[in-house]
Amino acid sequence: MNTLRDDLRLIYDWIPQGSRVLDLGCGRGELLSALVRDKQCSGCGVEIDTEGVLASIAAGISVIQADLEQGLQDFDSDSFDIIVLSQTIQSMQNTETILRDLTRVAREAVVSFPNFGYWRNRLQIALGGRMPVSERMPYQWYNTPNIHWCTLTDFDALCAKNNIRILERAVMTGGKRIRTLPNLLGSLAFYRVG
Repeated sequence: MNTLRDDLRLIYDWIPQGSRVLDLGCGRGELLSALVRDKQCSGCGVEIDTEGVLASIAAGISVIQADLEQGLQDFDSDSFDIIVLSQTIQSMQNTETILRDLTRVAREAVVSFPNFGYWRNRLQIALGGRMPVSERMPYQWYNTPNIHWCTLTDFDALCAKNNIRILERAVMTGGKRIRTLPNLLGSLAFYRVG
């Protein structure tokens, strides 16, 4: 567990021992591997990138190579305890569909995304006149996989519109939890929804 990135460590801490976990956009399977090893969780990952799929398999993780844009129709309702969608929702074309699918397929979901409302992002636009580039958003406007930028307030409104309960929210900048003015001072948002 010590080798997890700080953002994955926060998600790891939110997942109960022995949970059935679906990790969407699982990358190389680091989170799911730690959950299986340390918390006796079971489950699988979904990843589109071939290198990520192969790395997950090499780590002993069950993984399905699929495009999340097709939705989660292949998964039965309530087939997992928790779904993780880490730093992926902002690159989804059909954001509302995937968000509703999360709460159909699992009792809870953990969603994380870069907070476009972070003060440094606002400052880059206001003073520099350019789209933000940062550690959490390392792409230029023309090559970014991020097609939907949102703030904490935007995500709160989207959950309300779709009758999705926010169970818990955390915000992080540079590996540290932010509790004051989260929409302004937090670069990365984490939500537990149900």
